[in-house]
Amino acid sequence: MNRLILMRHAKTEPWHEGVDDHARALIERGQSDAALIGRALSERGWQPDFALVSTARRARETWKCIAADWGDLPVTLDDSLYLAAPQILEAALSADVLGGTVILIAHNPGLHEFACLLSRRGPVGDTYAQERLFEKFPTGCVALFEADAAPETAFHPSVFRLAGLIRPSDLRICEDEQDA
Repeated sequence: MNRLILMRHAKTEPWHEGVDDHARALIERGQSDAALIGRALSERGWQPDFALVSTARRARETWKCIAADWGDLPVTLDDSLYLAAPQILEAALSADVLGGTVILIAHNPGLHEFACLLSRRGPVGDTYAQERLFEKFPTGCVALFEADAAPETAFHPSVFRLAGLIRPSDLRICEDEQDA
């Protein structure tokens, strides 16, 4: 793998007592944000070749929305990604992941911690994106990582540098400016 996209699921219905967290669905804004992110990734040439997705409903729905225009891509639904710690996310990427560009869709706080960890471990990348990454990782956000020399075997975090960060709010602002 030479590119890695880490994505937090899009905006969901709120959690409250008695609600099954694993079954929470995307709200309308989450669906439209995920579609915006999918288009932004395509425009930047970051269409994934393979997806690792948490089994939580909100992650599966996020994948469905972002991948709507990409055709039939290989997807692995992985229950271990649900509310996973950074070590679990790294292990999932190390387990025979195929493809030049891989997207992993999961949850905070583990996903945010993992993105920050990758950004610190790898070569210096986009410093503005890194500052924004360290601030917060909101719903629907994607962190884009590139490897200058892709490892031929297992996933090696130290070769990936942060190439960009896209938040849905950034894209909504751009759309609003174009409409004005």
